[in-house]
Amino acid sequence: MKDLYNILGISRDASQADVKKAYRTLAKKYHPDTNKDDPKIADRFKEVSAAYAILGNEQQRTRYDRGEIDETGAETRSHANPFGFGGGARQSRASSGFSDFDMDEAQDIFSDFFRSATRRKGGNGGKSNPFERSGRQKGLDISYQITIGFEESITGSTRRLTLNDGKNVDIKIPQGIKNGQVIRLAGQGGPGVGKGPKGDALVEVRVAPHPYYKRDGLDIHLELPISLDEAVLGGDIEVPTPKGRLTIRIPKNSSSGKRLRLKGKGVKRGDEIGNMYVSLKLMLPTERDAELENAIKQWGSGNGPALRKKAGLN
Repeated sequence: MKDLYNILGISRDASQADVKKAYRTLAKKYHPDTNKDDPKIADRFKEVSAAYAILGNEQQRTRYDRGEIDETGAETRSHANPFGFGGGARQSRASSGFSDFDMDEAQDIFSDFFRSATRRKGGNGGKSNPFERSGRQKGLDISYQITIGFEESITGSTRRLTLNDGKNVDIKIPQGIKNGQVIRLAGQGGPGVGKGPKGDALVEVRVAPHPYYKRDGLDIHLELPISLDEAVLGGDIEVPTPKGRLTIRIPKNSSSGKRLRLKGKGVKRGDEIGNMYVSLKLMLPTERDAELENAIKQWGSGNGPALRKKAGLN
């Protein structure tokens, strides 16, 4: 976990004026437009902006100092509300960007930058960029992050996000969205410079891990515990899926590891749809059952060596 004070190069007892001064210095130094050929510098700029989004706001800074929020602005484990898969989620503040307090600050910084840019020659035969000549520049893109449940990533939903300026927007989560996928909200980012257009909001969607579902591309995998009698006798068993419960038929004499395919019950993305695979896992009673032991002895004592020999293990 990165320390926001270290990112800005200040001490924890620094004044708000010191925080602001450190941010202005680093924001100018690491602005992407002055380091276009160095992607690492762009990442550093985002890191600095994210740190200031919290430390530049006295209320957020106090919560961070108390350990109530982490370096992304998200509630820490001890303060976040628990949620169940498919229903709840937690939302972080911007992972990079500006708080309400610093929007004017950002405008000042980048106005200074673009005024100096107009005095420099451009890279195209000495011609300057028309945006530089006019002083217009699109605003910064601001990044956010939300966490959704596994089932929600399969079925899709609508989520409400609070932007840095306090505005609430509804985000449509498409069905089949992947972990780490980014949704772009045009015109919901930082303010433009010199009447330039606003930047965009970039919402990264994190899919929370599920206790028993696993995703592989468009396919969903589930390990299903079955009892000894179900394995031997077979029968109909109800199983959960991200879209509801289904009844499947277990064949007689099913070994542990046998995989059943539920066609078309996987992830749907556009015109494509995957399958769901149910792998059987034989589970014996946790406590000794004398009746079961006697029945097994009468049924087929000594079958193990024969099975291993058939598999070529003897």
